[in-house]
Amino acid sequence: MKKLKFIGKDTQLKIFLVLAIIVVLIAIFAPKIIPYSFDEEVGASLTAPNGKYFFGTDQIGRDLFSRVIYGARYSIFMTMTLVFIIFIVGTVLGVTAGYFGGIADSIIMRIGDMMIAFPGLILAIAIAGLLGPSVRNAIIAISAVTWTKYARLARSMVLKIKQELYVEAAKITGSRNYSVIFKYIIPNMITTMIVTAVSDMGTIMLEIAGLSFLGFGAQPPIPEWGAMLNEGRETYTQAPWTMIYPGLAIVIVVIIFNMLGDSVRDLVDVKSE
Repeated sequence: MKKLKFIGKDTQLKIFLVLAIIVVLIAIFAPKIIPYSFDEEVGASLTAPNGKYFFGTDQIGRDLFSRVIYGARYSIFMTMTLVFIIFIVGTVLGVTAGYFGGIADSIIMRIGDMMIAFPGLILAIAIAGLLGPSVRNAIIAISAVTWTKYARLARSMVLKIKQELYVEAAKITGSRNYSVIFKYIIPNMITTMIVTAVSDMGTIMLEIAGLSFLGFGAQPPIPEWGAMLNEGRETYTQAPWTMIYPGLAIVIVVIIFNMLGDSVRDLVDVKSE
């Protein structure tokens, strides 16, 4: 039964891994795919979807299909950049707190406790509001409220791993701290940290889109999907496609990355049994 379960999860992983690769390739080659420039007026305002403009045009007359496809660059690469930042920052701080303990542990964890005492999105909005609306500031704002999850996870794993006999033996034989960390601690925790990062990509993308939708992230004419939803609100009753297609793009890509993350996590759990 375990073998059948493993095969099922492996197939699911392959399917969503292929879909994720396709999405990333679309983002990379977006300039070659789009039929029109994403930021230039190419037709009449609010033209309904047709053979020439697959997704119609927006209120300025820009081709919505080109903007949605090109928007994958911003939405996906912003998500990957953000996940990479919080992964590195959270892991480094968590390993430092868990391995060295003492004052470093107290300071890092108390800062983390302060960050999680507030609702994450509300705090991100406050930070983005103080810094000013932009792509960079949205990444900074979400990073500031998300790194704590990785730091706490890394710390808990380090506290468990450093009690193992092989770690104690390495310390007794005179291995330096950095040698113990890079040879024994990180290799035994990196898989779980990576799986967590992959699983969080869908959630992070929604947070980025949420900030942009509220006006604190990407600003026009940047074709980020959340910002496009914000632009389409004013004309939704007249031209619903201005919100439907960016919304569908978010839903589809978030589902792909969520399912990919679940598949990776389940596969790792099966292998560990």
